[in-house]
Amino acid sequence: MKLKKLLLPTLVLLFIAFSQNISAQDPPPPPSGGHGLEGNEPPGGGSPVGSGLVLLLAMGAAWGGKKYYDHRKSAQ
Repeated sequence: MKLKKLLLPTLVLLFIAFSQNISAQDPPPPPSGGHGLEGNEPPGGGSPVGSGLVLLLAMGAAWGGKKYYDHRKSAQ
């Protein structure tokens, strides 16, 4: 039982300790005829990230609504 109580805090501390040393690599240099020829362009080419976020929120709301409906149905 004591081992189970120590497992989660130990894993959290190890995660924090090792995540401090992790850093991403620098991006490669841009090709000579590609990105940035017409001024200061945003990286990614203006991909529609906002619509993906709306889709993710809508799916989460639908899932939460179903969980609530199932809970209310089983409580009756």
